Amino acid sequence: MIDLESEKIHEKCGVLGVFLDKSEKSNALAETCYYGLLALQHRGKEASGIAVCSEGKFKTYKGLGTVSSVFNKEILSTLTGNVGVGHVLYSNKTVEAKDVEPFVLSSVFGDVAVSHNGALTNYSELRKNLLESGESFVSESEAEIVAKLIVKHSKNRFEKALTEAVQMLQGSFALVVAKEDALIGARDTRGIRPLVLGKLKNGWVLASETSALDAIDAEFVRDVNPGEIVIITEDGVLSFEFGDNKVKQTCLFEYVYFARPDSVIDGISVQEARLRLGATLAKEAGVEADVVIGVPDSGLGAAMGYANATGIPFAFGIVKNRHLNGNTISPKEKSNYFIKLNVVKSDIEGKRVVIVDDTFPSLQTANHLVSLLKKAGAKEIHYRVASPMIKSLCNFGIDIPAGKQEISENYSEEALAKEIGASSIGFVSVEGILGSLEDIIPENFGYCTNCFRHFE
Repeated sequence: MIDLESEKIHEKCGVLGVFLDKSEKSNALAETCYYGLLALQHRGKEASGIAVCSEGKFKTYKGLGTVSSVFNKEILSTLTGNVGVGHVLYSNKTVEAKDVEPFVLSSVFGDVAVSHNGALTNYSELRKNLLESGESFVSESEAEIVAKLIVKHSKNRFEKALTEAVQMLQGSFALVVAKEDALIGARDTRGIRPLVLGKLKNGWVLASETSALDAIDAEFVRDVNPGEIVIITEDGVLSFEFGDNKVKQTCLFEYVYFARPDSVIDGISVQEARLRLGATLAKEAGVEADVVIGVPDSGLGAAMGYANATGIPFAFGIVKNRHLNGNTISPKEKSNYFIKLNVVKSDIEGKRVVIVDDTFPSLQTANHLVSLLKKAGAKEIHYRVASPMIKSLCNFGIDIPAGKQEISENYSEEALAKEIGASSIGFVSVEGILGSLEDIIPENFGYCTNCFRHFE
């Protein structure tokens, strides 16, 4: 069976933190977290959690599944307080209940709650050192590592303990940490993972994307900078930098696929980035055609950009059945590809078609997609991809399905087109994707390209 989601490149998680004025005594905080997490659901569907602090103690509710399946009004009504954190989880392995975040730990500072997005490249080393110092673990969550590092430095003031802990982390991370009287956000020195600060009428918000701010009627204030810690208290917002060697390397896939098109990351509209990527794709790999279509949903922006740049009409071409969630048939049955996606025959029949995808899927899926278009009567099918070929795996938390990097090693573009039954295939170059983003806001330039390059 072909599962579209399993073949996508995935990011770790989404994080959220909310700090309300202490005058709030209702479950307004929990409801705010709930709606904020719903807007981040695309970043992880395996598990969801919210931890809310009241009178110095966090009450946590979390479970396996989506936000709407884990929480309801009755559960939210039990979560009262003025500071809280939330989390949606994506994992490349089977998720166990013990690993669901936020993670809460008691300390001399009171309860500390942590939500984490990213991948700590020194996770094993940190865990080993903590075990050797007498610590024990109840999960494999990286948030537990962070919480224990903060507590380990509890002889210092909380701000100092937090900074000491964060400086020990290597890899990618966007952290949201809370205690009774403070909400803290931290972003790794490369800025690989996004984190934004927003203002509510009665408080503050930290979130992975601006789309979460929009969902809870919060005003975007700014991005948390790479290598910055932001501390929110009743007195306002304090921030300071940590670490050296702050060379910005935001993950390019935030713009290609991960983030919602209505989000803004480091000052760049995700939708504008995708439109520009489509235009660059047309410049680098344009072809004569009658219609341009996109693979829903994140391929649509690049398809529009391609169409705008070439003057070739854009059409929906492919529609997605939005009433389906997860696998609809068993592995022994026919592929669910033909159930989740369907072709608008009137857009395709008798035409030369350019189909634009955000990333290249598996050979099997690309072949099935081309077959769908052929069955609908497409005259020619030109497969275009709004990102470069994957050539290496990622160490910073991006789950790249097995086999993607082997495609670049084993196939030329001509051979790949023949393999999937397309008339031709083309990708955006590394220079093209970098140039597309640099043109928008040159001063914010700096992106990780490791997965698009070969490494020994």
